[in-house]
Amino acid sequence: MKCPHCGNELKDGYLICEQCGEEIRIVPDFEPEIENSITGTLSTLAALQDGEDTQEISQTNEGAEEEDITEQDGPLEDGRKIWMMVSLVIIFVVALVTYSTYAYHIRTVDYQITKAKEYAADESYAEAIACLESAYENYPDEAGLLFLEADYYYLQQDNDSAVNVLYRIIDRGDFSYEDLEEAYNKIITIYANQGLYGQINELLRSCPESGIVSMFQSYLAMEPEFSYVEGSYAEVIPLKLSSNTAGTIYYTMDGSKPTKSSQVYTAPLFLETGEYTISAFFVNDYGIESDIVSKTYIINLSVPNAPEVDLYSGEYTEPTMIAVEGIEGCQIYYTTDESEPTQDSVPYTGPIPMPLGKTLFKFVNISEEGVPSEVTTRTYTLTLRDAIPTTQAVSNLVERLVEIGYLEDAEGHNKRQSGTLSYQFSSVLRIGNADDYYTIYEYYDDGTGMLSRTDKVFLVQVHTGEAAQLGYDTKGEFVAVVI
Repeated sequence: MKCPHCGNELKDGYLICEQCGEEIRIVPDFEPEIENSITGTLSTLAALQDGEDTQEISQTNEGAEEEDITEQDGPLEDGRKIWMMVSLVIIFVVALVTYSTYAYHIRTVDYQITKAKEYAADESYAEAIACLESAYENYPDEAGLLFLEADYYYLQQDNDSAVNVLYRIIDRGDFSYEDLEEAYNKIITIYANQGLYGQINELLRSCPESGIVSMFQSYLAMEPEFSYVEGSYAEVIPLKLSSNTAGTIYYTMDGSKPTKSSQVYTAPLFLETGEYTISAFFVNDYGIESDIVSKTYIINLSVPNAPEVDLYSGEYTEPTMIAVEGIEGCQIYYTTDESEPTQDSVPYTGPIPMPLGKTLFKFVNISEEGVPSEVTTRTYTLTLRDAIPTTQAVSNLVERLVEIGYLEDAEGHNKRQSGTLSYQFSSVLRIGNADDYYTIYEYYDDGTGMLSRTDKVFLVQVHTGEAAQLGYDTKGEFVAVVI
């Protein structure tokens, strides 16, 4: 193809002349039927014009001698001229309508799309794109033209141009929701095929349509959401961090900048008394990182007083009860294994019999808000003079239970149950003013090895070894019921 401006031979696919720099506009060929119609019309005009000229020459050569005949034929000649002029007007109008129809036809969307597809079928994508651009100038509301143009760029592996065309749909802001959804879908597909997940994240973060954003949620890395607004609180708060899709949240609690080496969020953060600045960011499954978000929390909680234990630490030779004074709104917990007491420890419900030997007690008050007090520690050593061993006390009890028929044998079988019963020493208990007893609990084994405590508590006098059962009098005081 040659440049219409300078005649320079153009290379295939070029739309600008290298010689003169003029833009080449590709005009589709006439349709055969329309071209034939125009050609026929123009031929008819030329024939009529030639006939008129011949008639004028003939009239001039005939001379004056035919003047009389001409005068006689005057009316007829005038009629022929009028008919000829009307015919010329009709032919001109037909030609004009035909050309106008053609001009309109070649500018229609359907025609340009058809021509573009014909060019594309021959892999003449530059010409196809030129047809689509020409049509879009006349029909700027036809998003289909831009979608097809983007497809042709994509087929040429010109991803940047394809994306730029699709962005024209998004940036216009007045196309239908369906067109916007398709444009976002095509752009994200192109980016995903190239592994450009960061561009997808930026595209979605700027998208005003929440419905479209939710469709591609997995590509988006939004800042973590905090379950509590920052501020001051008078209670322990279980702070939860959440993300918009699958991925990992990294955080710090001292205000420092979190990185991928920071703590990974897996469970609520319990914020107790103090000031915390929680900073966190999210990384989705595509490796896209969100911005860092920070929130500050000030927890002002009243710390309860430590438990008050009336009995001081020391060595004791008589059974003694350990009593602890409670605080309203708090629960007392304690341990005897040297571990720190927590809400998972044994709750204090009343005076505790002092255990034999040396025992370390730790008591703590925990408020309803979950705030612990300082720990109160006591160490007690209980030694009973002239007392029988606890193992002998258990043996004495079992022998007595066999004697009265409660047990069938020393192994703990009985007629009422299929399993076995066993007995374990618990503590020392003073009943009345001077009688000291070992308290022994009864346990049932159903054959699986799992022991369950029964509701019976037995007693054995620490000096005589006499067996009894724990009971209560009318005042609710402990009594020993001899068995």
